[in-house]
Amino acid sequence: MAVRPFVPWPDQRLRSVAEPVGVLTDQVRALWDDMIETMYAMPGIGLAAPQIGVMQRLAVVDCSQGKGQVVRMADPEILHVSEKLVPHDEASPNLPGASAKIIRPRGLTVSFIDHHGIRVRQDFVGLWAVSVQHQIDHLNGRMYFDNLSAVKRKMLLAKAAKLAKRGD
Repeated sequence: MAVRPFVPWPDQRLRSVAEPVGVLTDQVRALWDDMIETMYAMPGIGLAAPQIGVMQRLAVVDCSQGKGQVVRMADPEILHVSEKLVPHDEASPNLPGASAKIIRPRGLTVSFIDHHGIRVRQDFVGLWAVSVQHQIDHLNGRMYFDNLSAVKRKMLLAKAAKLAKRGD
C-alpha cells in the first residue's frame, strides 16, 4: 500500500469521464488499498481514482467516526436521490485551500460493485450521501465547484489560484 500523489487542478484528467472497471482484479483491489491509505493520509472522507490520475470508475468512502468502515465502490451508479436537500462544506485535495458550501440531496441509493465483486444497492444518508455524490462527480469529470453559480465558481478558482501562486 502507498500514499499516491494528487493530480493538481486544472489537469484535464479531472475533467474526463473515468472508464468502467467491469471485473474486479488483484490490481483493482491493490489500487483500492492505495486509495484508502491516501484518503486517510489527507485526511479525508472519500477519494475517487481520477483524483490520483487513475482513470477508472473506482471510489472509496469512509465517514465513520473512528474510521475503518470503508465502502469500496467500482462502477457506481446513482439510482435515486431524495428530494430533501442539505448544504455541506466541500473541498478537494486537487484544489488545495478552496472550499464551498454545496447543496446536495440528503440521501441517495447507489448501485455498485463491492469488494467481493458483487453488484449491490446501498442507501447513503447525510455526510455519507454527500461524499458518495462528490466521488461520483469526480468519476464523471466534475468538480464540486461545478455546482456553484458561475460568479461563485470564478471567485473560488481565483482564490485557489492566488493561494497556489503564494505557495500556501
